[in-house]
Amino acid sequence: MRIGELAGQTGVSPRLLRYYEEQGLLQPRRRPSGYREYGEGDVERVRRIRVLLSAGLPTTTIADVLPCTVDIGGGLAAACPDLLPELRRERDRISRSITELSTARTMLDTIIGATSH
Repeated sequence: MRIGELAGQTGVSPRLLRYYEEQGLLQPRRRPSGYREYGEGDVERVRRIRVLLSAGLPTTTIADVLPCTVDIGGGLAAACPDLLPELRRERDRISRSITELSTARTMLDTIIGATSH
């Protein structure tokens, strides 16, 4: 399939798909004309990329993690145990960010509550 078809099936813009390729997350075949050609497996790969991005992982980490993920039905699991320390660091970073955002929201709630009377 061509890039427009992959974009349609995944909801990801062609521009973003080209960015994923630049980051080494996708490796489409090239036709002699230079057009990118994607396989059915790339649809699932893009979905995995989206899941990992939504978890807050940077593309450099995703490039390492993606080849070592397996679908367990309800989500993804790491198939390479040596990646677990990096994944735990990322999870801890995300947890810290959540805490900081929660603190900021509480502060804003206090300010809004004090000024809306």
